[in-house]
Amino acid sequence: MNGQNRADIQIGQLVEVVQKHHQRSGELTEGVVKKILTKSPKHTHGIKVMLDDGTVGRVKNILEE
Repeated sequence: MNGQNRADIQIGQLVEVVQKHHQRSGELTEGVVKKILTKSPKHTHGIKVMLDDGTVGRVKNILEE
């Protein structure tokens, strides 16, 4: 599942995000959602979240329902 819909993402889920400085390379970082930062219900580039370790990025894949 992609991370474009805010309703699909919950705190505590395992996701893959792309950080701002990795957008060109597409390098993904795996982690657990700590906070959902995007307020709108949808975002074409992915919902912005903060992971448990403090990493901020846009969700590209939801690994765990």
